[in-house]
Amino acid sequence: MTIENNLNKICASLSDGVKLVAVSKTKSNEEIMKAYGAGQRIFGENKVQELVRKRETLPKDIDWHFIGHLQSNKVRLIAPFVAMIHSVDSLKILKTINDEARHFGRVIPCLLQFHIASEESKFGFSYEEVVQLLSAVEMLHLENVTISGVMGMATFTDDVELIKKEFLTLHEIFQNLKAVFFQGNDNFREISMGMSSDYLYAIESGSTMIRIGSTIFGERNCVAN
Repeated sequence: MTIENNLNKICASLSDGVKLVAVSKTKSNEEIMKAYGAGQRIFGENKVQELVRKRETLPKDIDWHFIGHLQSNKVRLIAPFVAMIHSVDSLKILKTINDEARHFGRVIPCLLQFHIASEESKFGFSYEEVVQLLSAVEMLHLENVTISGVMGMATFTDDVELIKKEFLTLHEIFQNLKAVFFQGNDNFREISMGMSSDYLYAIESGSTMIRIGSTIFGERNCVAN
């Protein structure tokens, strides 16, 4: 199967309203352009330097999403152009994104990352931490970020019931936050969950945005940092 065929097959399986983020980390410009030629315009990267490098050499109508753990000292490098940041996991990083967005005259859409998996290695807020965050007076001054929804990663496991339970947990979190903090706010609408191994379960559980890499491009390439 080619990249184009893989992409078309995935897109044909998506429900209405579900966006596809093609995870292009470690992939070459040539591979990305094959997906681009098939109509894909949203790509996700998890390394800042790699994202900046690709953005400089690839078509300017690509919407670049940052999907990895983001360090404060690297926000400025992507603030001029990033279309969405999926991985906000602290007030500190949210404030840094706001400051850098203001510097470039932008408002950057952000997703709050939740720790829904049983694996301790994954990043993310608890529900209680986000309630505290959204209730903080400091949030009133963050005018250059938009909280556009939530993001999470399920446990890497063959236990389908556990995966579904974790996705449903994130969906419930989204609904609770919508009712309490974002009622009537159309910007708060995204649930970013689901990757190559579990995206069909994520869609069943209400995902609006899936992040697919290997199912489109094949297994990841190894690159030097």
